[in-house]
Amino acid sequence: MEDQIRAEFRKNNFVLVEEEEIVQKCLTFCINYNLSPSDLVSSWDLYSINRQLELIVSDAHMDAFRQQLQIEQKQAIIEKEQGLHTYTDVTMEFNDEHEDAKEIVPTSPAGQNDVHLDSFDATPIMNGSMHKLGKPLELVTPFGQRKDKFVVHSTLNSIPVVNDIKKEQGKENSDDDVIKRVHPSQRCSLEILSSQPAPGCRYMYDRIEDKFNCLEDRIMKYSKALVASQLYEEPVDPSVASQKSIFAVGMICCEEEGRLKEKPIMLQSSVEHSGGQRVRLDLQKLDQFSLFPGQVVGVEGHNPSGHYLIATKIVDYVPLSVSVDADTFRQTKRQAVDHDNQPVDPSDIPSDLSLIIASGPFTTTDNLFFEPLSELLAYAQRTQPQLLVLLGPFIDSEHPEIKKGTLNRTYDELFRLEVLRRLQDYVEYMGSAARVILVPSIRDAHHDYVFPQPAFDINLADLSHQITCITNPGIISANKVKVGCCSVDVLKQLSTDVVSRGIKNRMTTLTNHLLSQRSFYPLYPPAEDTPVDLSLAPEALQMSTLPDILIIPSDLTQFVKVLSLEGRNEGEEVKCICVNPGRLARGEGSGHFVQLNFHATPDSSSASVIRI
Repeated sequence: MEDQIRAEFRKNNFVLVEEEEIVQKCLTFCINYNLSPSDLVSSWDLYSINRQLELIVSDAHMDAFRQQLQIEQKQAIIEKEQGLHTYTDVTMEFNDEHEDAKEIVPTSPAGQNDVHLDSFDATPIMNGSMHKLGKPLELVTPFGQRKDKFVVHSTLNSIPVVNDIKKEQGKENSDDDVIKRVHPSQRCSLEILSSQPAPGCRYMYDRIEDKFNCLEDRIMKYSKALVASQLYEEPVDPSVASQKSIFAVGMICCEEEGRLKEKPIMLQSSVEHSGGQRVRLDLQKLDQFSLFPGQVVGVEGHNPSGHYLIATKIVDYVPLSVSVDADTFRQTKRQAVDHDNQPVDPSDIPSDLSLIIASGPFTTTDNLFFEPLSELLAYAQRTQPQLLVLLGPFIDSEHPEIKKGTLNRTYDELFRLEVLRRLQDYVEYMGSAARVILVPSIRDAHHDYVFPQPAFDINLADLSHQITCITNPGIISANKVKVGCCSVDVLKQLSTDVVSRGIKNRMTTLTNHLLSQRSFYPLYPPAEDTPVDLSLAPEALQMSTLPDILIIPSDLTQFVKVLSLEGRNEGEEVKCICVNPGRLARGEGSGHFVQLNFHATPDSSSASVIRI
């Protein structure tokens, strides 16, 4: 088995330092945890991505890797034994940056308006008070006993700490002369740019024809965009033998069912260019590449035998000088959310926006008290962001209490009582300037679970201009800042299927794949736990416009990164802030969220990843 372990690491381009010691420890891991060499290396791959390690395997990481394997084994046992309340609170940190973290301890405002949903008799829980359906006052939960609260774990540029937000209104912050804080009392404009899939689960009726048409459409649009850039010639059939150099466009796929890294890599061309034929890719001449199933790429190379396309260049992006989907962009549904009935000059809207971004679960696994959500809203009351972006799951179908099926309320009642009522209290307290964006998740027990998802139907007429529900995925424009959101953990799914060589920062590369493919979910076939229905609204998965901020929650390490793409002119770069806020609740403990101040461009913006 030692040779198999060595071979698996080399197959995945890992370099072993102190090889004998590492192999012996890995052999022990395989025996103790009943893992195959392939499973072990896959776990190491995920571990190294989580900690942003290079492709060098060091003995110094083996102890931490062993702990990660123990956690995976424990989680597997918990999933098999429903109702088993065993949990180890493990958070994935940004290397060692948390050692120098500074603490932000917010004070909640005194006094509030006791306004609630009309259909429910409940008293407010904001600022710690509990209603009769919530946590008893005398009950102390593990979440409530935590010591480190609102600790900054990572920053992008810097973000000003507000000691007294009311005193700062109308005054210039002398300590922040480069990055300006958005004035909290300014109400941001809001417009929905994303397409709307029709409500209703149709996953059982997803037809082969719909899948075929969607994939063929992606390949053809990509081909036309590359040709329109005038950098590449018209694609040809890559399966035809030719001694000359050719250019082909197609989708990366497996020869058989299984993971891409364990099977030969194939290129499936379009019906128009090759009748949908597949050809094997020979990547030996390439020093650097990153490929995954479903990725549409251009390939330069030659096929002397007709059996292998020997690649000399991979084109995995389309220059921004051309549009991948101009027709879709023109037809995209643009829904104005403001109801002031007054014309607004776009030039008068500043490209400044303050946000707090959080992703569910919003309650810990040992109860349904939603304490993390309450504390997040208390923090938002103090910092007064213009936009609060919350991504599901809100009523998590993976929660132990929901899995038991013993609740005395419906899932929709739980959502309205525990989530919407808190949000209504928040916007009533904050006033008309506050806005909340809600994005569903396929794990939301009270909502359509098929991806792409329609927006929540909350029926809050009085607050519809403040609490806005969008599709999953979806794009909004707030103060001319385009924000894209997708609650599916596509980064984690990509990390298990990507094949790469010569890539220095794999997390950045994974995130860049979404932008270069202009897709919120470019993976095909989709992961087993993601019910994708391409008949619902395939255009909803495409990015009709490149967002300024891309929010993609994941179980991988939380981050805020500025990514660059080739611009419309030579030497020009277009930048996007990519945000993984992590999870607000992790097991019985606390998670993370992101506070972001966007000011004109990503480079002059600031953000912090904060542990709640």
